[in-house]
Amino acid sequence: MTLWKHYHTPSTLDEALALLASYDGRARIVAGGTDLLLDIRHGHVPPQEALIDVTCIDGLNTMRLDGDTLLIGAGVTHSQIVGSDTLASRATCLVESCGVVGGPQVRNVGTLGGNVAHALPAGDGTTSLVALDAEVEVVHQGERRWLPIGELFLGPGVSLLDPTRDILVQFRVRLCGPREATAFKRIMRPQGVALPILGCAAWLRLDEAGERCEDARVCIGPVAKVPARATAVEEALRGAPVDEAAIERAVGAAHESLSPRTSKYRATAEYRQEMADVLLRRVLPLAAERARTGQAVPEGVGME
Repeated sequence: MTLWKHYHTPSTLDEALALLASYDGRARIVAGGTDLLLDIRHGHVPPQEALIDVTCIDGLNTMRLDGDTLLIGAGVTHSQIVGSDTLASRATCLVESCGVVGGPQVRNVGTLGGNVAHALPAGDGTTSLVALDAEVEVVHQGERRWLPIGELFLGPGVSLLDPTRDILVQFRVRLCGPREATAFKRIMRPQGVALPILGCAAWLRLDEAGERCEDARVCIGPVAKVPARATAVEEALRGAPVDEAAIERAVGAAHESLSPRTSKYRATAEYRQEMADVLLRRVLPLAAERARTGQAVPEGVGME
């Protein structure tokens, strides 16, 4: 089976866009190919006239620090994320989430942009980027602009971006400052690949005394049709001491507001609801402790 006829490796964004335009919908963007090539092979996506590989475009495969903001090219691999000392200490959840994607071979070629572009609610990197309140730069309908990451997701596996015409360029993440920290945990079901039952990422900012939560962002997925923040959980945390009682209020808010569905591939709705409780009880105290101490060492990275 021929998966594609032509393969291009443009060196600039303009060249990639011109190639897409020349094929008029008969070519697709590819980076690591860990999802797209499987989709073509299994018949979920038809064989392509051409693939446009964006991993050689300058800026798409690198990270750049700009003050307290990190710009992450869409072609940066999961292994590059895991190997970043800056992200390990100041956006720890992203390292923890990218560190459990597939095995070493997948992490070495799979990209953060590909994880997000597939718009799957279970995307590990996506879950952390939502909790980090990341922004994404895209070329969409011929216009290059920045968007909140949540605007990319239209439904399960449905992205705002047309992979035959649009390009995801880079992410913008504000790194954690004093009394701020993040954490990510997931529960998975091994089935040939590590299929996540649920993942949870949280960002917390504590007050100057290190006792109360000034602000919170939490993402649990897959729960809704698109990756989204657990706003009721966040509200339960804001202004409260970060103690066992507050964690239990957050768990209660999750019970009332989240409605995970039964999945034959993942677990029953009831089990996944229980696992949401487990994840919150693990992630929230860990993020709070990191915010208090100013020290963060990613956990579970590269576990096989």
